[in-house]
Amino acid sequence: MANPLTQLQSQGQSVWYDNIDRAQLASGQFQKMLAEDGVVGVTANPTIFEKSISSGHAYDDQISQLIKEGKSTNEIYEAVVIKDIRTVADLLRPIYDRTNGLDGYVSLEVSPELANDTEGTIAEAKRFWGMVERPNLMIKIPATPAGIPAIYETLRSGINVNVTLIFSLESYRDVADAYIRALEDRKSRNEDISKIASVASFFVSRVDTLVDKMLEDKIKASSDSAEKEELKSLEGKAAIANARVVYQDFKRIFNAPRFESLKQAGAHVQRPLWASTSTKNPAYRDVLYAEELVGPDTVDTMPLETIENFRDHGQVRHSIEDDIPGARAVLDTLEKKGVHYAQVTQQLQDEGVQKFADSFHQLFKGIDSKKNTIKESQMAD
Repeated sequence: MANPLTQLQSQGQSVWYDNIDRAQLASGQFQKMLAEDGVVGVTANPTIFEKSISSGHAYDDQISQLIKEGKSTNEIYEAVVIKDIRTVADLLRPIYDRTNGLDGYVSLEVSPELANDTEGTIAEAKRFWGMVERPNLMIKIPATPAGIPAIYETLRSGINVNVTLIFSLESYRDVADAYIRALEDRKSRNEDISKIASVASFFVSRVDTLVDKMLEDKIKASSDSAEKEELKSLEGKAAIANARVVYQDFKRIFNAPRFESLKQAGAHVQRPLWASTSTKNPAYRDVLYAEELVGPDTVDTMPLETIENFRDHGQVRHSIEDDIPGARAVLDTLEKKGVHYAQVTQQLQDEGVQKFADSFHQLFKGIDSKKNTIKESQMAD
């Protein structure tokens, strides 16, 4: 039986793995996903690195050596992360070459503490780009108000960008505009735009998590059985509706005359990337978001559990454009019921930045803990 993951390629969708773990790199598990599951890229974030570094012992030898060298916690963090990013970039390089720079990327995120610091984000993006020294690196920058000008400047400097933490249509439009302006600026200076790559990472399941909670509160507060039923019917619908409406904007923007001249000069479209596609609510199908957002010029970045579930029972079809009027109707009805789109998406972005910052702090605590454990072991020896 054909692997449903590899069948996604025939629909124009790329599968990227949402995880980096040195133990998986050492065991060959990651390489197996490249060979058998059609995985053609990798994303990571502070939460992922926090889990990878704090669990197990795959990083102990390097951290021990860095402690002996007197490195600070931040220097240790950067050293272990850069090593993993380079390793993954090199494993993905054949894919990058084979696809002429369409896929084969690994993403490294700037510090979430820079989410509201434009200049700091630009400086860190350029520093990481210089440290990793791989053409198939993407720097992850959040689509915050301060992040948008940083995204523009980073791209116009010739650095690939994975724009993260996008939730709203308005935010997406700002991101696409920043990408196109950066390419226009490079083109006006006769600089190559054919090697610049970017994805717009649109977070999916978190939308339903918040909207469903708001709907549940309204259901509890209502005494009207018909209204309760209508509110209940909206659960689990917001995230997919939101992504499908965004995809329509993607098609409009990147098929417009403005982008056509850039395309003629070799520019790639900035593909929508569906992030947070694991199903959080056990009442929903475990591959719900992966199945319902399949379409050309898209990327789905999946954690290991979603990859395994989709491999086992995922159903592949061109689904991203199913019932667009219905998707718009869902968002309109939610608005009428007091679930306000602008409020929801802003809250999600704010919470997303905070969650990554919390993971970043937890990661540093984890490194400090490992430092103390290793120091005690060295003293005992």
